[in-house]
Amino acid sequence: MAKGIRKKGASLSLRLFIVVIILCTVPVVVTSYFLVRSSSDKEIEFYVQRSREQVMILANQLQTADYINVPTNPTVNYMLAQVADIWDARIQIMDAGCRIISDSYNVDQGRYNVSEQVMECLSAKSIISKADQETMLSIVAYPMVNETSEEKAITGVVLVTKDLSSAVSGIRYIQERIPLYWLIMFAATVLAAVLAILFLLRPLKKLAVSVDAAADGSLRSRVDVRNYRETARISDAVNRTIGRLRMLDESRQEFVSDVAHELKTPITSVKVLAESLMGMEEVPNELYREFMADITKEIDRESRIIDDLLSMVRLDRGVVTLNIANTNINDWLQLTLKRLMPLAQNAKVELAYESFRPVMADVDEVKMTLAITNLVENAIKYNREGGWVRVSLNADMKYFYIKVADSGCGIPEEAQDHIFERFYRVDKDRARATGGTGLGLSITKSIVNLHNGAIRVHSSTDEGSTFVVRIPLVYTSEEGGGKA
Repeated sequence: MAKGIRKKGASLSLRLFIVVIILCTVPVVVTSYFLVRSSSDKEIEFYVQRSREQVMILANQLQTADYINVPTNPTVNYMLAQVADIWDARIQIMDAGCRIISDSYNVDQGRYNVSEQVMECLSAKSIISKADQETMLSIVAYPMVNETSEEKAITGVVLVTKDLSSAVSGIRYIQERIPLYWLIMFAATVLAAVLAILFLLRPLKKLAVSVDAAADGSLRSRVDVRNYRETARISDAVNRTIGRLRMLDESRQEFVSDVAHELKTPITSVKVLAESLMGMEEVPNELYREFMADITKEIDRESRIIDDLLSMVRLDRGVVTLNIANTNINDWLQLTLKRLMPLAQNAKVELAYESFRPVMADVDEVKMTLAITNLVENAIKYNREGGWVRVSLNADMKYFYIKVADSGCGIPEEAQDHIFERFYRVDKDRARATGGTGLGLSITKSIVNLHNGAIRVHSSTDEGSTFVVRIPLVYTSEEGGGKA
């Protein structure tokens, strides 16, 4: 079944692999994309700014040489040709009427340039620059102003058009190879993720193997995987669970053995008595009746053991239905003790009852009668001749308390943690002599727990025992029992 569940469930390794790949690749891809994009924009911005500075210097030189009025100056024309070649740009010089008086491409000389940049430069009397990433062109228009005139009249415009490809060539080179970088990074990430997951999940696989071994029935083995704090905690929890399962298994085996022994003992006695009768000739009626009485007692004992076993099975399986009713606890407890009075008189034990206040509570009267009867019967059976048993009833705002105290032989301290276990007897010989099955206290505790109550014991050897039962006044199915 566990294997089937693993096939249906998602693999932790796969999930970790996907998470690692996403966390390692997505940030790098996004960051590299925006980094390259930002670098490209900054490089173009820097390139345009440098072009503005260069054009401003060129315009000042042309204005100083009065190139607008003397366009045939060979020195200036040679300089313009050299600058255009160095800048790898097209340089056009226009007068105030937008007529081109010089073109480094020697194409539009004598024509008019009424482009947007030129007209805006003339109207604003300031430098105009534009970077077009679609055409990869940088256009800078700089006005030449006559500083000697009173109104600072514009005498011409210097228009420089540059190719931006050279400015972003390095970044374009990186952009073209980014997919290759991503592929290498992805492959390295996959390899690192696989190795890391194999290493990190190795303790979990070891833990799974150990738990599987325990699930297959190897309750003697221990899980000891302490590579991580979490696996150490899981190991401790699994070991505690295995320990409890081992105790349950041992308890089950011991229970089966005790049941077999308890059921076999009366049958053996009956067989011995019957064989004794069969081996005798001319048996007197008195002896015959005595043997038959002993056989009847053993059969009754067998019947009590079977009845108690059936009660335990029903209580353990949770198939018992509580017939809860609001009950006068004082009257019910007094009636229960009245029925036990003959047993106390035959054992020469004083049975006393004391009630401190009227109590009304929600209980299953039949089952609580069985629980209290078991406690009082034990107090009478394991008492000394001339001893006493005192039963008291008290209550507070939430619970009522029934205390059963006796002057009997008491219970050793080391045995007090086991007296509610099935077939456990402090004094086995005396228990069998009194007809006990060893299931009474276990049944009592189960009934008390069904009522969401608790039971505790105080006892010392040769000083008697005191059992205290605590039951809620109002029964609710959501409460849980515990120790008082």
